[in-house]
Amino acid sequence: MGLQLGYAAMLAQFPPAEAVELSAYAERHGFDGVMAADHFQPWLPQQGQASFVWSVLPAIAAATRGDFGPGVTAPTFRWHPAMVAQASATLAAMHPGRHWLGLGSGEALNEHVVGEYWPEAPERIARMFEAVEVVKKLFQASRAGRDAKHAGPHFRLESSRLWTMPAEPPPIFVAAGGPVTAKRAGRTVDGLITVDAPPERLEVLLRRFHEGAREAGRDPSTLTRVLQVHLSWAATEEEAMRNALTEWPIGAMRFPRADIRSPFEVEQIARHVRPEDFAGRMLVSADPEVHRRELQRYADLGFDRIYLHNVGRNQREWIDVFAREVLPKLAG
Repeated sequence: MGLQLGYAAMLAQFPPAEAVELSAYAERHGFDGVMAADHFQPWLPQQGQASFVWSVLPAIAAATRGDFGPGVTAPTFRWHPAMVAQASATLAAMHPGRHWLGLGSGEALNEHVVGEYWPEAPERIARMFEAVEVVKKLFQASRAGRDAKHAGPHFRLESSRLWTMPAEPPPIFVAAGGPVTAKRAGRTVDGLITVDAPPERLEVLLRRFHEGAREAGRDPSTLTRVLQVHLSWAATEEEAMRNALTEWPIGAMRFPRADIRSPFEVEQIARHVRPEDFAGRMLVSADPEVHRRELQRYADLGFDRIYLHNVGRNQREWIDVFAREVLPKLAG
């Protein structure tokens, strides 16, 4: 299969019904597949939405024909892994061969709401991989018609099974921003999810992901490499930059955001973002060819699925332009 270019439905920016309509509109214009993140809150008050991803995904699936998944959800704080496994298995049973499960280690913005202690990154990553183990146990045991159980440092699962289970479990992809997590993902799951970054950093992630796969006796070419790209396109350079500054200043922030708890905190920090801060962080341009060249670089690195998020509200205009001037010219 060649390069797949999908649509990133931003549930933090658009009401759920509109996000579904935009996903279908994107597919009709050549985008293939939809990614939608699990957010309890938006990054900024300006974004204005945070609908429940497990309610919106079924509607997206009904309105489209391509693949779809939560990119990503954290089965570690708000969710017990068993609940995520049940939600994912149900979607996969309803839409065979289309649904994938994207898992991450979480961000305080979404996970702190349940009032648990918010640990440092190493513990969050350890919790994520233990959650992956629980989900895989449930998928495998349930498919075989037997119960699964688990007792680990972070999670317990009493003997039970998923009573609604597809013939083939959905593939599990793990979000990774660092080489250690990427290598562990290569050893344990079906694919890697990451976000756009300088090519040299992405090369390291992919290399470590492949190393992990080979160490586990797996063929890296059978695994999926997913990239989410945030960009700002508009009809003029001024509008593209205005959209970036208004809707997605986090694209210019040069520090980790996983410990921020409130959209209003992000709003205060965003006041210090300047147009020049986007350089090397997020592409802001009115020229479709500039975007095409950037996306081709990512494809050449070896990503086989790239989901695009244009940060402005001008979604249909952007979809029309990219469908005509960008998507057909990209080679995988």
